[in-house]
Amino acid sequence: MATVRSLKIKTSTCRRVVKELRSYEEEVGKEAAKTAAMKNRGADPYDLKQQENVLAESRMMVPDCHKRPEAALADLKATLAELKESGEQGAEIGEAESTITEVETVFKPTEE
Repeated sequence: MATVRSLKIKTSTCRRVVKELRSYEEEVGKEAAKTAAMKNRGADPYDLKQQENVLAESRMMVPDCHKRPEAALADLKATLAELKESGEQGAEIGEAESTITEVETVFKPTEE
């Protein structure tokens, strides 16, 4: 049974995972720039190797972060549909709908 409280939690979760995804993508960009700068200035091979490892670890997080918004969005949509079906109304419903729209514009879920 879906509740307004669970809807609020799922709305917040959806926003948080999208924020996480953006953060990791930004981190990959920064680490890639740092690695390129180190290569250009001829940094010590050991330091360069360590920086490349940091970059690789950052890149590994992005695919996992792409799966989480998709799952959170599907969960939010299901809860919202259940609440609408039961005739529930309120600000939380509107907030959830706007979050869904916002997340879908930022993140395009894969079609199954």
